[in-house]
Amino acid sequence: MKIHKIPQTIQTLIFDIDSTLYTNSAYAYEQVDCQVREFAKLKNMTSDEARKLVFDFRKNFAKENNGKKISLGNLLTNFGIPIEQSVKWRNDLMRPEDFLVRDEKLICELQILSKKYKLICVTNNPVKPARKTLEVIGISDFFEHIVGLDTCYKSKPAREPFEKALELTKTAAENAVAIGDRYDLDIELPLRMGMGGIEVSGVEDVYGLNVILG
Repeated sequence: MKIHKIPQTIQTLIFDIDSTLYTNSAYAYEQVDCQVREFAKLKNMTSDEARKLVFDFRKNFAKENNGKKISLGNLLTNFGIPIEQSVKWRNDLMRPEDFLVRDEKLICELQILSKKYKLICVTNNPVKPARKTLEVIGISDFFEHIVGLDTCYKSKPAREPFEKALELTKTAAENAVAIGDRYDLDIELPLRMGMGGIEVSGVEDVYGLNVILG
């Protein structure tokens, strides 16, 4: 865990979902690969060829952008795949119930946090599979709102999803904390917007948030 900034007054916690509210490398991989396989079919190439194309693009993007990463949704637009198609693939193909289980420890932690703060999720997945993920883990009731890829049709690190989260929770940026596993997607922009930011390595770090936030 790396604490970048904690505001003096906190009203809202803005959570990423994948690899933040659960840790499961197999599901994290499948979320990407199921789309890459569909992309391969569309472009009449093998899955391995498509994987290499995505890998090479990300490698070059990082090299040209000081090590920054690019989301798959944004990456695919460079090959003529609109965000709307990414949304459809994710809605049709993602099956969190095949990979995840109820997390009693996380439920207890969010019960404590939800009594002190508003909780909301901002994810680069569409709302439908994101909500299903929260349901499988057992934490859906703590999150009235999810800002997903199909909410703004913008993928983090765009400003619009974070601005929507602030709007839905009626929170000023200086009273919100963004929590996620990827600095360049989940934390960097919120910090520039005036929010706090906590970078986690997985759900194990989330278990200790109540102690850190006080």
